[in-house]
Amino acid sequence: MSHLFVMDPLDRIQVRGDSTFAVMRAATARGEPVWWCTPDALFVQDGEAFAEAEAVEAHGDAPHFRRGVRETRRLGDHDAVWMRKDPPFDMTYVFATYQLDLVPPPTIVVNDPRGLKLFNEKIWAMHFAQFQPATLLSRDPVRLRAFVEAQPDGAVLKPWDGNGGRGVLIARADDRNLPSMIELLTQDGRTSIIAQAFVPGVSAGDKRILLIDGEPVAAINRVPGARDHRANMHVGGQVQACELDARDRAICDALRGPLKEHGQIFVGIDVIDGKLTEINVTSPTGFREVESLYGIDLASQLLDVVADKVAAARAGA
Repeated sequence: MSHLFVMDPLDRIQVRGDSTFAVMRAATARGEPVWWCTPDALFVQDGEAFAEAEAVEAHGDAPHFRRGVRETRRLGDHDAVWMRKDPPFDMTYVFATYQLDLVPPPTIVVNDPRGLKLFNEKIWAMHFAQFQPATLLSRDPVRLRAFVEAQPDGAVLKPWDGNGGRGVLIARADDRNLPSMIELLTQDGRTSIIAQAFVPGVSAGDKRILLIDGEPVAAINRVPGARDHRANMHVGGQVQACELDARDRAICDALRGPLKEHGQIFVGIDVIDGKLTEINVTSPTGFREVESLYGIDLASQLLDVVADKVAAARAGA
């Protein structure tokens, strides 16, 4: 197996919590060649996708990245191309997926770029409204304010294209800042945002469930800190071990078919008190926390699944 990771620059990677690093390290430990590049290093010539990529080894001990030569690489010369660029999901990201569409079989792209384009992480969850809190997607300030005022516990306001909890606000009907919140987030009605009924159970945690090839493999519970309502780990959320309950499994069962159909091999979903809030397909995290809490090597499990898919693609070819 040979791997190419399309990702953020190596000097931005926080190795203590980064799932991409975990997979790169596991591949290196297997003796499998690893290359990396940023999205702007992709190019297409005569219908063939290439990258200016650099060889790298990833290790648990510092220096964590041992960098090698940089050269022009055909994407199709690798067994797996990993699209692991962090959001935002902007046109730069979308443009990279168009180039990854040109990666030929039997090379596997994780996750499939066609699915990445189809499924916005926050909006795709709206296809499973039966599992969601009450949710509104709109740019209309009047409609948004009426929605917030109708929620007995208030509402969460958030950008539809954000990540990591950025721009997420809690709003209540009696908050005199509510009109200003809506004006700022919608840019005076020019940009749609998501308003979602606040789930009081978030104080007990925001569950991140990791799925590999449509199957739930582990879950962690992220509990908000004392100084922030958000449970995201990088803003102080504390991570706990947890189990999947019947509601979690019902959500995973509903997602399994669409995830497999559209090649979304590694996915992280967010569930608060039994309510699905997001389906993270671009660059989900959680491997390192699972390793720490459970001693499970999810990175190796994921590599095994991808290797099986490559083998099946070769056999099909």
